[in-house]
Amino acid sequence: MRKIILLSTLAILLFACKSKSVTETSLDRQAQVGMKGNWVISSVTYPGSEYIKVNSFQLADSKCFEGSTWKFISNNNKGEMALTKVGCPAFSSPITWFVNRESQFVLKVLNAGEKAKKVRDGYILKVANQSESSFQLIDKIDVGGTMTNVVYQFQKVN
Repeated sequence: MRKIILLSTLAILLFACKSKSVTETSLDRQAQVGMKGNWVISSVTYPGSEYIKVNSFQLADSKCFEGSTWKFISNNNKGEMALTKVGCPAFSSPITWFVNRESQFVLKVLNAGEKAKKVRDGYILKVANQSESSFQLIDKIDVGGTMTNVVYQFQKVN
């Protein structure tokens, strides 16, 4: 009898302490609808940007994302992004994305024809200062043992 009670207690504790995955949380539909449309990254800022290079999304230098175009479709969480800055690698890709209730923006960059469920790697950024015409995505990076914010400023394109 004691073994059954002990096993039951352990099972309850195990399930009660299970952490929630970012992808298992509820969606913030209002934030997603607010992002619907065409956007451009007007700036990428972070402390020490004049000295430190940041490779954003394992694609290119963060400054190459300035002027990049993004399209977000809120009803199916798909979209597109393209790097177009002169002197930077040209890149274009479909994406999948969503915003959860904790204001976390979850992004997957896809290869042409690839299904999102086949892509194992993604990015989690914080949504901040969202308005009808702009919003920010904030990534955290480790710079010399200190967590630093990289801020991507999005502006709506009419």
